[in-house]
Amino acid sequence: METAFTPLMSFGGGALVGLAVVLLMLGLGRILGATGILSGAVFVTSRQEATWRVALIAGMLIAPGAIFVVTGTMPEISVPSSPIMIVVGGLIVGLGASLGSGCTSGHGICGLSRLSLRSIVAVPTFMATAAITVYLIRHAFGG
Repeated sequence: METAFTPLMSFGGGALVGLAVVLLMLGLGRILGATGILSGAVFVTSRQEATWRVALIAGMLIAPGAIFVVTGTMPEISVPSSPIMIVVGGLIVGLGASLGSGCTSGHGICGLSRLSLRSIVAVPTFMATAAITVYLIRHAFGG
């Protein structure tokens, strides 16, 4: 399995994520952590909280269509795993986000920039686990 090198697209995407984080913090005083936002939209505590969370999730879902409108092509999404593995992976990530008191986006994007000690420990743990997983899947198990 080969990974494409797309520095300009990656830089642009990172800049947009950074802008979204800053706007959410300035506008609502909230931290952008995708799992926490989804959880708050599912387990609603107030109408005001649910509104911005659902709007942000809708934006994430609508974004590929917006890219299609602008560029004329849909973003390529290739998931070389079975549906059951995707579900199992999602459950593991959800459990990890609960145990780690935040998800990779919340810790990596917002926590590190706030110099949160919990995030400074969590992010290298996520990265090491990801590197080990990729190595095992691609080289040890021949995936």
